Amino acid sequence: MGQISEPARVLQVIAVTSRYDEALKAALEAEAECYGPVALVSEAYRFTETEYYTATMGPDLRKQFLAFQWLMDPGNLAYVKRQTNEWEALYASMGRHPEPRPVNLDPGYITPAKLVLASTKDHAHRIYLRDGIYAEITLTYRQRKWQPMEWTYPDYRRDDYQKFFTQCRDWLLNCSADGIAVK
Repeated sequence: MGQISEPARVLQVIAVTSRYDEALKAALEAEAECYGPVALVSEAYRFTETEYYTATMGPDLRKQFLAFQWLMDPGNLAYVKRQTNEWEALYASMGRHPEPRPVNLDPGYITPAKLVLASTKDHAHRIYLRDGIYAEITLTYRQRKWQPMEWTYPDYRRDDYQKFFTQCRDWLLNCSADGIAVK
């Protein structure tokens, strides 16, 4: 029989997608208020791999990743996904932009071995967590690089995203359990 133990803390990441600088900035501020100091912020990458969000979010979308200094219990991912969905709805209700969904927040986490994303949608490769939230392993870190899965979204296969995820992984490997860099 295996020994049950507490999971290692993970680096919480949130992908913020919008066409508006104001929405990207508001998301960073709101998420930092909720989850603590931001350790790493990616550039706002052009999001061109799909038209899926255009009808509700408009054209010319950009995606920016936030990684938080305070390490997270991976068992909290469902809670974080529900919170980010609530914040998305609150921001949309402010009516600052004409689109019904001016910002999209996709939380997940990074371990030394993988990138996990949360979703509200079930599929064959997703595992139910709780409260209507599922999780999937989107990328694995093997042979010194990120490896996509069969179902990995096209944008998460990009070199620029993966370069940022490597920075996140390195930051995590150089942290103590409380999220303080120990270089």
